[in-house]
Amino acid sequence: MLPYHTLEEAEVALGRGLTLAETIWLQYCAKKPDFVLHCHNSLFLCLFYSIAPIPFLLMELSGNQKINKHKIQPKVKRTFWEMFKCYKDVMHTFVIAVTPLQIISYPTIKWIGIRTGLSLPSGWELFWQLLVYFIIEDYLGYWVHRMLHYKWAYEKIHKLHHEYSAPIGLSAPYAHWAEIIILGIPAFLGPVLVPGYITTYWLWFILRQLEAIETHSGYDFPWSCTKFLPFYGGAAFHDYHHYVGEKSKSNFASVFTYCDYIYGTHKGYPYIKQMGKENSTYTQNYKIK
Repeated sequence: MLPYHTLEEAEVALGRGLTLAETIWLQYCAKKPDFVLHCHNSLFLCLFYSIAPIPFLLMELSGNQKINKHKIQPKVKRTFWEMFKCYKDVMHTFVIAVTPLQIISYPTIKWIGIRTGLSLPSGWELFWQLLVYFIIEDYLGYWVHRMLHYKWAYEKIHKLHHEYSAPIGLSAPYAHWAEIIILGIPAFLGPVLVPGYITTYWLWFILRQLEAIETHSGYDFPWSCTKFLPFYGGAAFHDYHHYVGEKSKSNFASVFTYCDYIYGTHKGYPYIKQMGKENSTYTQNYKIK
């Protein structure tokens, strides 16, 4: 909770006028405890998961041929009720596992120093902190994902996520509750090591969720981030990992693929792409561009 409740109090305390963004922030959170602001993360988690996959859901249901040509596994069709079941299962996991974890992690957030007061972070601070968060999460997430493909971990935990051999946007967080918690550690470590502002904290988890939904969308469009961001994995890269499933020894990247290239776990994907160009049986099930 901010130590001042009016614009005049804040300006006197800071010794300057407030920016428009700071004024809006003051009006929104002046009387809200920090615990309530922290719990916004759970609200955003459910909100963006409910909204962001809708375009992909509508594309799947439309059956439009112009859209379907961008689908990575075009022979796999999902019904509305199949996708709704996925949504329902994920929301159940959010309620029983993620939200309680968010609540009990509040003392840690206070301890590491996530800020809620004035002034707000600059654009450069926001950019560099988010970049650091992505790098940290990418590196640790890569190794955690590889660990989840060891036989015991796959059979007991990760296998549930791979039920979708042709992933959809809604299936991005479709996983065993233990996997969501385990993979949450690399995502949480960035803010722990480089604590920032609460809005940066919110934005980081929102962006990470949106990226995961796009990566699991099952569509590879000409405007996908893969075409513009170096080493960005994207839907086609990760879709192959799901297609291979338990036997996959490659494409473990979370967001950017540099770890796959450094540690040699990218090799299966180019090989399969080459086989596709040679009209192998693989192309009967999987679209190669």
